[in-house]
Amino acid sequence: MDISIIDASKVKRDLGLVIGDPNAPKTIVEFINVRCPYSKEWFEKSKETLDGYIANGKVKRVIKLFDKEKESLQRGNIAHHYLPLDNSQKSYDLITELFKTQETWKDFTLEEVATYMEETFNLTDVSDQVAIDAIINEANAAHIQFVPTVIVDDHIFDESIDMTTLKSYLVD
Repeated sequence: MDISIIDASKVKRDLGLVIGDPNAPKTIVEFINVRCPYSKEWFEKSKETLDGYIANGKVKRVIKLFDKEKESLQRGNIAHHYLPLDNSQKSYDLITELFKTQETWKDFTLEEVATYMEETFNLTDVSDQVAIDAIINEANAAHIQFVPTVIVDDHIFDESIDMTTLKSYLVD
């Protein structure tokens, strides 16, 4: 991933699913797709660490569900459209479950993903095209092309970050 072209100043710190204290001293912004195996790797590897910082009020996590055109990621796009944007904690819990079950639904047709979201999680399609477009436009303006792309202050990285380095970015 060529992160040198990313302009973090174009990334909003409040657009997306906000997890934790909105006034926390540090904000971590994550562009993810729930079908992406690298987004899954990042999410699962960092979850315990980030959950601890969130519980202590030190970090606000802003998750941007990034709809991608790549065929294999379109299943994630469908799943994104079922996550309630007005209930960040519920969506966060659902994202956790979607990553845990990714092997189950990764090869479903788009229609089967919709059925899976409806029948497994009792959700309905709550697509918010304005919010979807806002995240896509923001990613384009910031030159973000890949998921996951993660930003803390002026640090831009992907799933390959080690937790010691991540923790060093999260301290004041």
